[in-house]
Amino acid sequence: MSAARRPLLTATAAGTLLCALWFVPSANATGEQHAQVGASSAGAEVHGGEPRLAETGGIDTTPYLLGGATFLAVGAGFVTLAMRQSGRAS
Repeated sequence: MSAARRPLLTATAAGTLLCALWFVPSANATGEQHAQVGASSAGAEVHGGEPRLAETGGIDTTPYLLGGATFLAVGAGFVTLAMRQSGRAS
């Protein structure tokens, strides 16, 4: 690959990532008006006129922690490998 195409590919990848992130839905914690009418059936509690999210019993974060630790270890391994190879080259 020529060196002239690298910035173009980098810009294309960055633009693609930004376009993909544009479609990620936002997580708003405010409810709609019809959700407040049937608060007990919808699972939302209203205290003092402010809607609250329903209690779902918590989220099992174990897979997220294991996945994050795995990616961190793989990234650290790549950095270590790159440092070793740059030391050999010079």
